[in-house]
Amino acid sequence: MMKDLIIFGASGFGREVAWLVERINEVKPTWNLLGFLDDNEDIQDSEINGYKVLGRSNDAIKYPGAYYVCAVGASKVREKIVNHLKRINPDIKFATVIDPSVEMSKFVSVGEGTIICAHTILTVNVMVGSHVIINLDCTIGHDAVLENYVTLYPSVNVSGATKIGKGVELGTGMQIIQGKTVGDYSVVGAGAIVVKDIPSGCTAVGSPAKPIKFN
Repeated sequence: MMKDLIIFGASGFGREVAWLVERINEVKPTWNLLGFLDDNEDIQDSEINGYKVLGRSNDAIKYPGAYYVCAVGASKVREKIVNHLKRINPDIKFATVIDPSVEMSKFVSVGEGTIICAHTILTVNVMVGSHVIINLDCTIGHDAVLENYVTLYPSVNVSGATKIGKGVELGTGMQIIQGKTVGDYSVVGAGAIVVKDIPSGCTAVGSPAKPIKFN
């Protein structure tokens, strides 16, 4: 039996997640995608790529049997949205959606509400938290830990035994060598190479990556 699903966020990544859901259903009918919720007033009552905008975040209470997934890339914003959805609907259920092309071993754990996009590889003994976004074409090595609300943009390479703290954002095409830590709520810029631990609450860029400001 297919389960009802609503995507929060109807912008570019939300549309990509709708496509991801279609790809899942092509392999095995799993999700009945009802449409989007989004707080953008300009798109209410519209249709995007064939799916209706069903309302705003406060309308999550209207669909008690549905599963939800938050397709907002910014980690801190996604955390606020998920917490708001939990407050207005304490019984809310979150879907975990993984593209059929993703390769991962049976020794990978993935939390609720997480999105893993096409052509990503996760090897062995990897822990991925809840409400994480792993975008297209990423690699994650053995014993890596990704805490809740982490965002990996496309083509990020995370080497083995790394720890990515809560709410971290890793920019497109950046790389982390083995055994390093990125502290909570830090942002590492596109194309950066992390060869030393990155402290919490900073923005780091370059090769090697160095903090340029603290948030």
